Parts: sequence; C-alpha cells; structure tokens
Amino acid sequence: MDIVALNSADAHRLLPLLHQVHDLHVTHMPARYRPITKDQDAVDWLADWLSQDEVHAFGAELKGDLVGYAILEIEHTPATVLKHARSRAMLQHVCVDAGHRRRGVAKALFGAAQAHLAPLGIKAYGTTYASFNTASAALMASLGFHPTLIYTEYRP
Repeated sequence: MDIVALNSADAHRLLPLLHQVHDLHVTHMPARYRPITKDQDAVDWLADWLSQDEVHAFGAELKGDLVGYAILEIEHTPATVLKHARSRAMLQHVCVDAGHRRRGVAKALFGAAQAHLAPLGIKAYGTTYASFNTASAALMASLGFHPTLIYTEYRP
C-alpha cells in the first residue's frame, strides 16, 4: 500500500469512497444530510475544496486503486481573553473502502498526514463524527483522539 498526496485533479477518484461514507450519513440523518444526486456536483465540490491552501488530502493506493482517503483542514484561531491561540488540523473526512477496513489503512493515512503537517508546526488534531457511527468512534480512539466537547443539536 502506498500513501500519496491528493489534490483537486484527484477529486473524481474520491467519489466512490465518498458515496460509501456519505450514504451512511444520509441513511441515519436524512434531515441533516442530502443525498448525492449528481456525481459531477460532488466531484466539483471536492475539487474546489481540495484546491484550498489549508486543505491537505492523502490517499491510500493498492495496485493503483484508491482504497482510502483522509482530508484535513488547517485552522488557525487567534488568542482571545479566554482562550490561547492555536493551530490545529481538523480531520474532516476519512473513508476506507468497506473491503479494506480494519487493515491499518486509516492509521497509515493519519500517520502520513502527521508527518506532512509537522514541519508546518501542526501538533494538534481534532475531528467530529456522528453519534450513530460507532466505527468512527472506535477508529478515532485507536488513533489517539479523546472527546473534549459534546456537541448537541435540536431540529424541530
């Protein structure tokens, strides 16, 4: 397995994996997530996102096939009276193909991201995951993420 940097030209390669993770979210939270109805719209959205300077994406390739990806976005927050300044990378998306899960792909992707972002001074990482997604919760715990806040939402 090779870990490679991804950019906007690779957006179309992420689409099958995006469907796997997004379709799960649509199934569990249809009031929050819209289904992908036009693949090209999703590819265009990904390409635009991946072209941003603060976005860093990595793919796991096996024999030339993309079997996983991770997208991180660097956030810089200035100090306030109440909080210290900070820079962190938010793990915005991670997906491993269903046939390749539990084989260390996500761990390899996160390790590559850390190695890539360390020279930029990034030492802190954050993420969110849906409350129904116990697999994501377990993955994040295995990567060393610990809950620090509880986010709740009310939708009438």
